[in-house]
Amino acid sequence: MAKKQFKSESKRLLDLMINSIYTHKEIFLREIISNASDAIDKLCFLSLTDDKVGMSREDFKITIKADKENRTLTIEDNGIGMDRDDLENNLGTIASSGSYKFRQQLEEKDKENVDIIGQFGVGFYSAFMVADKITVITKKYGCDTAYQWQSSGADGYTIKETEKETVGTQIILELKPDAEGENYSEFLDQYRIQGLIKKYSDYIHYPIIMDMESQKVKEGTEENPEYETVVETKTLNSLTPIWQKNKKDVSQEDYNNFYKEKFFDYDPPVCTIPTSVEGVVTYKALLFIPSKAPYDFYTKEYKKGLKLYSSGVLIMDNCEELLPEHFRFVKGVVDSQDFSLNISREVLQHDRQLQTIAKTLEKKIKNELASLMKKDREKYEQFFAQFGRQLKYGIVSDYGTHKEMLQDLLMFYSSTEKKLVSLSEYVDRMKEDQKYIYFATGESVATIDKLPQTELLQNKGYEILYCTEDIDEFTIQGLGQYKEKTFRSVTNDDLGLDDENKEDENKEENSEILKFVKDTLGDKVNEVVASKKLVSHPVCLTAKGGISFEMEKYFAQVQPGSGMKAQRVLELNLDHEAVKALAENIGKDDEKAKLYAELLYNQALLIAGMQIENPSEYADLVCKLMK
Repeated sequence: MAKKQFKSESKRLLDLMINSIYTHKEIFLREIISNASDAIDKLCFLSLTDDKVGMSREDFKITIKADKENRTLTIEDNGIGMDRDDLENNLGTIASSGSYKFRQQLEEKDKENVDIIGQFGVGFYSAFMVADKITVITKKYGCDTAYQWQSSGADGYTIKETEKETVGTQIILELKPDAEGENYSEFLDQYRIQGLIKKYSDYIHYPIIMDMESQKVKEGTEENPEYETVVETKTLNSLTPIWQKNKKDVSQEDYNNFYKEKFFDYDPPVCTIPTSVEGVVTYKALLFIPSKAPYDFYTKEYKKGLKLYSSGVLIMDNCEELLPEHFRFVKGVVDSQDFSLNISREVLQHDRQLQTIAKTLEKKIKNELASLMKKDREKYEQFFAQFGRQLKYGIVSDYGTHKEMLQDLLMFYSSTEKKLVSLSEYVDRMKEDQKYIYFATGESVATIDKLPQTELLQNKGYEILYCTEDIDEFTIQGLGQYKEKTFRSVTNDDLGLDDENKEDENKEENSEILKFVKDTLGDKVNEVVASKKLVSHPVCLTAKGGISFEMEKYFAQVQPGSGMKAQRVLELNLDHEAVKALAENIGKDDEKAKLYAELLYNQALLIAGMQIENPSEYADLVCKLMK
């Protein structure tokens, strides 16, 4: 029999198809099963109008057989089959898709009812990545003659008549011999095949069956067990995806089990979000918000993204484009027929459909989280403890373009409520004369609670938001305002209080004290001022300009040597006994007064959580004053 050459295709093109288009050899099984599913879809659709088909949906199946002795893997379907012309057109011409042509011929109303997967006509040739020879035996519905197509790759193919009783297609792969670094025998292992079906083709609409060997105890040997090998025909796929089922038919336990199995988590999700959208882009999605952050969540190794399916076939394990960075913790799946796939069905092309889905999912996630905050505060706080930092990063990223989306999801500890509160709750409680949303930063709630700068506000009953994470101050700067209320740090020299507007009665006398302290400390501080916010404490440090002390600490950790420092302003409580003692010694005992100034400055550094420049000198200073 004369061997035919592939139409208009060369060895170079076929080598490209086999070695470059697909990144994983295991993909071949997905491609062949998808083609088998398409073939069954065609005959199943035909059976709706042709009584002669004599088969119902329950009769269709895909069968896999692994023969280790002969190193052959066979995939068989009872779909529509092919005649000689189909073999010439579909297998004789690379990149010719019979499935695509079939779908093009359907009426628009019928296209919605047929989940045709194949588009490009190249998936079949991925089998050459693992096989030396491929034999296709097929018989088309309505034809009396069966045909055999056979090829060993780029050297061409042969077609001849053969015998086959039933309609459908049988593909026999003669696997390559194992070589160094290449284990082709793995595709004959029943558990490896089962795993690949679960991974890529679990939701094909028709049963994928295979004879599976297992060890069982022989009857009558229960006391002294003897084992025998038993072969059972098993269905390897789940058929219907959980996200395709009606929500009423799925329990939360079902969702939890699916999440744990697919995303390798021991704990159930804190929130489950099933969604179905029909319109410009039609898709179904099932999203989960984990209850705990993965150990590598805040590292470069963490992979965000959703599992992407097209008509139940896995296309991508982690489609990053479907999730914004601030919701990178979300897990789940998206399934649609509307995706524009590239030729290998491994990478999604960037298109409007993808962007539309991503925007819709972002709004859905935000709304679900907002609803959780209102309906189940305890659960939301558990979530926020794990992923609140990620939401805060979202505020400052991309020049603040996401702050409207995320600001109502933020929570901070309240000085008055003694618990986490939202910005909306804070603003709703603001006093009538209150101009600003007050916040204070520090390493812990206990530390902030004792800051001298908070005392005046606390005495007046004003609520203060305590910011204990290094990202908090950047987040608040990114927000700028909330509901037309500006944020104001307790370390700001103007707190917007009436007390601050009172005239200083001893201005000249105070100026002398302030000048003396500034001259003593020199460049250690940018300014020394009489404090309008201190009540019972003698001294505090405030930051001037755009960089706060918390920012200075942050940059010192992540960018040592960057020189990012806050402008230090030393505030003195002129009514405090310690400051009065300093003032009394000016002109009387300037050396002692200078020691007092140094002492107060170092105390201010300690209160601000800043490092003392020379701890030994500070200890000596205290000892000197104790004499």
